[in-house]
Amino acid sequence: MQKVHITDVILRDAHQSLIATRLHTADMLPACEMLDDMGYWSLECWGGATFDACLRFLKEDPWERLQKLKAALPKTRLQMLVRGQNLLGYRHYSDDVVRAFIAKAAENGMDVFRIFDALNDVRNLTTAIDAAKLSGKHAQGTICYTTSPVHNISLFVELGKALAKLGCDSIAIKDMAGLLTPYATSELVKALKDAVALPLHLHSHSTSGLAEMCQLKAIEAGCQHVDTALSSWAGGTSHPPTESLVTALKGTPYDTGLDLEKLKAVNDYFANVRKKYHRYESEFTGIDTQVHVFQVPGGMISNLANQLKERNALDRIGEVYKEIPLVRKDLGYPPLVTPTSQIVGTQAVLNVLTGKRYETITNEVKRYLQGGYGKAPASVDSELKKYAIGKEEVMDCRPADLLKPEFENLRQEIGTLALNDEDVLSYAMFPEVGKQFLEQRLHGTLIPEPLEIDTKPADNSTAPTEFNVALHGESYHVKVTGAGPKNQTMRHFYFMVDGVPEEIVVETLDEMVLEGGTQGAVKSTIASKRAKPKGKGDVTVSMPCNIIDVLVKVGQEVIAGQAVLITEAMKMETEVTAQISGTVKAVHIVKGEPANPDEVLIEIV
Repeated sequence: MQKVHITDVILRDAHQSLIATRLHTADMLPACEMLDDMGYWSLECWGGATFDACLRFLKEDPWERLQKLKAALPKTRLQMLVRGQNLLGYRHYSDDVVRAFIAKAAENGMDVFRIFDALNDVRNLTTAIDAAKLSGKHAQGTICYTTSPVHNISLFVELGKALAKLGCDSIAIKDMAGLLTPYATSELVKALKDAVALPLHLHSHSTSGLAEMCQLKAIEAGCQHVDTALSSWAGGTSHPPTESLVTALKGTPYDTGLDLEKLKAVNDYFANVRKKYHRYESEFTGIDTQVHVFQVPGGMISNLANQLKERNALDRIGEVYKEIPLVRKDLGYPPLVTPTSQIVGTQAVLNVLTGKRYETITNEVKRYLQGGYGKAPASVDSELKKYAIGKEEVMDCRPADLLKPEFENLRQEIGTLALNDEDVLSYAMFPEVGKQFLEQRLHGTLIPEPLEIDTKPADNSTAPTEFNVALHGESYHVKVTGAGPKNQTMRHFYFMVDGVPEEIVVETLDEMVLEGGTQGAVKSTIASKRAKPKGKGDVTVSMPCNIIDVLVKVGQEVIAGQAVLITEAMKMETEVTAQISGTVKAVHIVKGEPANPDEVLIEIV
């Protein structure tokens, strides 16, 4: 009897794929008793983007979420997704941080650690796997599946053997973009079964419409563990429906043993819950057969769309799709999964919007070309590498070997805001967002995004007081809480942005009719008053961004090509350089401010 075991991703990847990871813990807990009684092999409920979303948008402590879920699901294994040496962030962490994170996750209730590396560089998996084993938990080594001239069955089999040698308890085939085809799945599973004596798990997204067929071929080839999502949160960029697979296998040697009536009951609950999150639904979550051409994962599609919307260039998404495979080839065919999907995708957007390939290169691409993320699967473009990093030294070792222990330094940096090691680790994963969360918790100002908001004015004379704003790829909830008298020359407006009080002072005008017929008294040009570029020495940015650092000051001498600003967009950093040599005449931007194209940020003469 080759029973198939189910891992349901309803508490993590399903909502990450469909509603930008916005599901609140409060909407998970009422279903936990039903989920715990289901007989799942595991429930994926943590890791991936959930940690970031908890801190940034939901204003929840992700560690507290894990504790609550463990208490509510005592009979079921809890599972998380870990990015190897990157953990849940976007950079490599020192080994002591990786060990501390895995140990604390295990202590707080995690049972299964699915550990992957975006480049399939085994060196980046060793510390996390060792830490999971040391904690007495299930360490699942992961193969990130992709297709390219250098990726083939033999390569994946060698990776599987390497994971087995590291002591992994099982191996997952992670098909994050839905690129597997049925017969390729069968061939891969059979080859791994012949080479490695470990249980195999299949994780495949429904993006291309082939995932259900891939699951069946994998099961027939000997795979006994499959990831699914309850049907109300399944399909498209999410996963195949749990109920469908249970029905397909019922009465066969592969019967899952799961009860369809119980599944229906818990699915009905989540179907109603999903209605509360309709404003996070993306138009890019359906089946997309182009994924086999462009290899763009579903989550990456929505990010690209946001970037282009900010530039009023959504109509150019087709150009970006075509550019992504070219950038991927230049970078040695990395699988497109966090963080390489962001690295490749953001660079492709820059290439399209600037009109000149690699005129602007993100710091992450430079770091990648230096070996800062590990070994590329294939050779990178030599001309691009020379142009991006010049004669800078390339790393041949495991990147983390160059990192000194940092946990104690992080503890000192965050100081008394951290009440325990878990808080220190939250700060380590996302320094700015984590610190803001801890400050808001201290001051009692943690206010999550409200779920149901009527943004329609009661009549034509009243403007909305609550709304959502998309900026630089992120969504912010804005609530207008008050305004100064209209007869003041400089009128004060008071806002809550994601629960944080803000104040804006603007010049007032006579009342005027704004778009949609609402009344307003805010000057229409609240936006930047920076001048438009005219001279060769005017420094600008190529897309909307935030300023991470200003590297020069007035009166400073600079040379052409010298970095003068560091910007951030879509979680990728980029250096902005001087186009000419000269003296800094003026600086019109400070660290932390937003910037837009066609604004002079620095003047060089």
